[in-house]
Amino acid sequence: MSSVATKNPRLLEKYNGEIRTSLKDELGLPNIMAVPKLDKIVINMGVGEAVQNKKYIEDAEYTLAQITGQKPVTTKAKKSISNFKLREGMPIGAMVTLRGSKMWEFLDRLICVTLPREKDFRGVPKKSFDGRGNYSFGLKENLVFPEVNRDRISNILGLQINICTTAGNDEGAKLMLTKLGMPFRK
Repeated sequence: MSSVATKNPRLLEKYNGEIRTSLKDELGLPNIMAVPKLDKIVINMGVGEAVQNKKYIEDAEYTLAQITGQKPVTTKAKKSISNFKLREGMPIGAMVTLRGSKMWEFLDRLICVTLPREKDFRGVPKKSFDGRGNYSFGLKENLVFPEVNRDRISNILGLQINICTTAGNDEGAKLMLTKLGMPFRK
């Protein structure tokens, strides 16, 4: 068994090195363990068109696997809705939960590479916090990620990104995400 030294993601080192102590001071927290940190990132692709065409689910799973480097979980309908020809248990989406170093690498790529590639990008909305320190926003196209092969997918799909933090309120989470480089709208 060889011991290969794994390097921490760049954004994690920046957080541990400078952001964490400045957050402690700015939020007036008693100790460093009370400072908000990232818990997980959940990426979800809901594909309602999958009821008629199974290819949509395959495209969503491929896209999420390419973006995250992790195998996505297929989400299924919880109840039947006859107007949409939807039966309970039918696949209607895919999702991935990222933690640890994959989460930090994904957030770094999202902030530095993906969001600036979005068409007419002016920043992510400031008001998408849930009151408990978690932040959610959506992207209209999966093609803004450079990892996605345009020739491999036949459908352009949107996706939802939820950033879960340990902050108990929106103020601490927003300050932390701003220091990490999240481009909020002015």
